[in-house]
Amino acid sequence: MKYLFIILFGLFIANVSFAEDTTVEMLNKLDKRTMVFSQEIVRIDPGDTVFWKATNPGHNVQFISKNGVPAGVEKFKSKVGKDTEFTFTLPGIYAYWCVPHKTLGMIGFIIVGNDLSNLDSIKKVKFIGKSKKIAKGLIAEIEG
Repeated sequence: MKYLFIILFGLFIANVSFAEDTTVEMLNKLDKRTMVFSQEIVRIDPGDTVFWKATNPGHNVQFISKNGVPAGVEKFKSKVGKDTEFTFTLPGIYAYWCVPHKTLGMIGFIIVGNDLSNLDSIKKVKFIGKSKKIAKGLIAEIEG
């Protein structure tokens, strides 16, 4: 009986999926770019959490609610200059930006569950300023 319990417990543990955490820094400068997230494309599984660290002041995170997130996702906007986090439960692509620096190209994408089903919707997002060019390159990378 003791061995049966050990075997069943081992099988249970082997099938449990542990959520992972990813940290994205909000930066004033990285390499040759200014106003940038340390990772612009992050791939995670449902249930994982992304932490945005306000490494440099003056940044925030806001999901682009019009066409930029899977259907059913609530609005999300952090305070400027504050660390924030979000646990992703719905699969799909999430587009986000730093509101004060979106025209400077401070945007990013989270891909949950390797689900690209809302890619056509993401392509309809009205990026502005430098974000247009950066989004085009990032979307091409996601497609590739």
